[in-house]
Amino acid sequence: MLHEKLQPVFDDVLHRNPGESEFHQATYEVLESLGPVVAKRPDYVDAQILSRIVEPERQIIFRVPWVDDSSRVQINRGFRVQFNSALGPFKGGVRFHPSVYLGIVKFLGFEQIFKNSLTGLPIGGGKGGSDFDPKGRSDGEIMRFCQSFMTELSRHIGQYTDVPAGDVGVGGRELGYMFGQWKRLTNNYESGVLTGKGLTWGGSQVRKEATGYGTVYFLDEVLKARGESFEGKKVVVSGSGNVAIYAIEKVNQLGGTVIAASDSAGYVVDEDGIDLELLKDIKEVRRSRISEYVDRRAGASYASNGTTIWSVPCDIAVPCATQNELGEDDAVTLIRNGCTLIGEGANMPVTQAALRVLAESEITFAPGKAVNAGGVATSALEMQQNASRDSWTFEHTDARLNEIMRGIHSRCAETAEEYGRPGDYVTGANIAGFNRVADAMLALGVI
Repeated sequence: MLHEKLQPVFDDVLHRNPGESEFHQATYEVLESLGPVVAKRPDYVDAQILSRIVEPERQIIFRVPWVDDSSRVQINRGFRVQFNSALGPFKGGVRFHPSVYLGIVKFLGFEQIFKNSLTGLPIGGGKGGSDFDPKGRSDGEIMRFCQSFMTELSRHIGQYTDVPAGDVGVGGRELGYMFGQWKRLTNNYESGVLTGKGLTWGGSQVRKEATGYGTVYFLDEVLKARGESFEGKKVVVSGSGNVAIYAIEKVNQLGGTVIAASDSAGYVVDEDGIDLELLKDIKEVRRSRISEYVDRRAGASYASNGTTIWSVPCDIAVPCATQNELGEDDAVTLIRNGCTLIGEGANMPVTQAALRVLAESEITFAPGKAVNAGGVATSALEMQQNASRDSWTFEHTDARLNEIMRGIHSRCAETAEEYGRPGDYVTGANIAGFNRVADAMLALGVI
C-alpha cells in the first residue's frame, strides 16, 4: 500500500497517462518506497516534489520517414522524453525496437532519473527511441533511418542539453550514422552530444563492457557484504546481448560459472560454463540465434518453449534481457531451487507480482536502477573525456567504473540502514536516488 500522501500522486499518474502500463509500474515501484521519506521530509510534499518528479519536463514525438532498399517509403515514430534535468543535462539511451511506444520510453526515462542520481555524477534523466526494427535491415536502410531520425532529434539535443546513447537495437553502427548526420546538420564536431561512440572518434574505453561489468561489480559488493564471493557460484544470465555477454565475462573473471544464457527464441544450458568466445562469435559476429550454440558445443542443451531460463537451478540469477521477463512463477522456482541473489542487469526485468513473492523470501534482490547503472556512469566518463579532449586507458576507466559501482552500493546500503530497512536494496536505491534529485529541485525553485 502507498502512503496516504503518495496515493493521490499515483492516481494522477494513472489519470494523466492512460494505457502506459510500464510507466505505471515504474512509478508505483518508486513511490512504494518513499513513505518514510514523506514522513521525514514534509518540505518535499509542500513543494509538490512528488507530483513534479513523475511529470516529464518535455515529451517529444515525431515522424521518421525513410526509403528502404526497394525504394518504398517507410514511416516510423520517434520519441525523446526529457524527464528531469535538476542534476544536469538529460542523459539516457535510444532504443530501436518494435515494442517502443511512449509508455516504454517514459518508464525508461523515469528509471533513468534515479539511476543517474545514484552514480553521484551531474546528469539528469531522459530516454528515447523508435518503433523501427533493425533486424533484417541492410546497412543502407539502417543508415537512412538513422539519418532521418537524427534530422529531427538534432533540434532537441546538445552536450549541455541532452546527451543520448545506445540501448537495445542501437550500437556503434547506429550511433555512428546518427553522429555523422548530427555533424553534417550542425557543422560542428561536438563529440559530447552522443555517448557510446567508436574509440577512433571520441568514444570511451570500457563503454561496451560497462553495463555488464558494472552489474557484476555491484553484485560482488552485495556478496562481500554477506561475507561471500563469486568463487564457486553457479550463475544464470538471461539474454545474450551486450549486457549479458559482458556480465558473463566479468563473472568468469571473478571465479563464478555462468551455466545458462538465452535469446528471444530460447535458452542454452552448459553445466561446464558458457563458452564466452563461442557466444560472442554467434551473437556479435554472426548475429545468429543462440540455438546454434548447441551445434558447436558438446554437452550443451537447448530449450525453446515450455520452460523459462529461470527453471535452471543456480545460486545467482541475473536477468539481462528485457522488462518483465521474470514473473511470479519464475520467482517461486528460483526460491525452490535455492537461489540466494537476484540482480537486475536489464531495466525492470522482474514483474511486480514476482517482487511481492521475493519480498517474502530470503533472496537478496538488487534493482536495476542501482545494478545496471554502469553503462550510464561510463557514458558520463566519456562526456568528461570529450569535454577535456582527453582519452583514458582501459585500466583507468575500468577502475573508475568499479569505484562508482562501489559508491552506488554504499549509498543504497547506508540509506536502507538509515530508514530502518537494512539489506533492502530496493528501498535504499529508490530513496537515495530520489533524495538527491529532490534536494536539487528544491534548490532550483518551482520550475
